[in-house]
Amino acid sequence: MASFDIVSDVDMQEVDNAINQASKEIVNRFDFRGSKTTLDLDKNAKLIKISTEDDMKLRAIHQVMSTKLAKRNVDLKALDYGDPEEASGSSLRQTVSLKCGLSKEDAKKITKKIKDLKLKVTAQIMDDQVRVTAKKIDDLQSVISQLKGADLDVPLQFVNMRS
Repeated sequence: MASFDIVSDVDMQEVDNAINQASKEIVNRFDFRGSKTTLDLDKNAKLIKISTEDDMKLRAIHQVMSTKLAKRNVDLKALDYGDPEEASGSSLRQTVSLKCGLSKEDAKKITKKIKDLKLKVTAQIMDDQVRVTAKKIDDLQSVISQLKGADLDVPLQFVNMRS
């Protein structure tokens, strides 16, 4: 029996590198000169904390951060932006959480999509991943190609392909 696992994971080292690059760019940009803008990554909690003065600068930070993450092959679907909140002195604060692992609802959506393909494969939810097994590798490859084209809210990686 051939199988593979569907996971949703983020390379934290790449995220760290992208956030460091974005922070350096923000420090050197003319429109951020003299502003109290910070961009911090909490690796353990998988949170990005943004603090800035106004909404325009917050949007600029989102743009810089998104381009740096995209250049490092971090899927932007993994970012979950919280609501901007007012901080002291008319400044804004926002937390961006990184989605790691498949939730039960997302895993159920994936297994339903796989069952709707009407292929001879079985999908099984295992903690924060989905294992897909089949007798033919061609069926597994068609599942992968269909899921890559599907519009899901989470980034997917296909790992542990065994034949």
